[in-house]
Amino acid sequence: MGSGYLWVKAFHIVFVASWFAGLFYLPRLFVNLAMVAPDSAAERARLLLMARKLYRFAGILAVPAVLLGLVLWLYYGVGLGAGNGWMHAKLLLVLGVLAYHHVCGRLLRRFEQNANHRGDRWFRVFNESSVLLFTAIVVLVVVKPF
Repeated sequence: MGSGYLWVKAFHIVFVASWFAGLFYLPRLFVNLAMVAPDSAAERARLLLMARKLYRFAGILAVPAVLLGLVLWLYYGVGLGAGNGWMHAKLLLVLGVLAYHHVCGRLLRRFEQNANHRGDRWFRVFNESSVLLFTAIVVLVVVKPF
């Protein structure tokens, strides 16, 4: 496929890994926010600032990750043709990742509005969802089970 393909693939991997780094850590900030004592305004403000910046940064990283993935799929034909059911599953999971990112934004807004009603345990479980999505996508891409 040529060196252009390899460059696109390499940068797609870099941006996906970077995007997921943000999605791994952002819910951890939510855990900390859920545990902040009501009288700790400075700690809450600091965590909110960190969460806002991380959410925006992860969103910026998501754009080239998705665009480069589309180039691999539609221009280079990765996952097209018969016997590529793994790609359909991967695309469904990518939609799940985009939805997860969106939900993180909604959860952040609830914290900003002081309207969070979930405890730190819920956020700990929610945090693991991104790891499961990432693992499933990597397995589909590498193993191509169907």
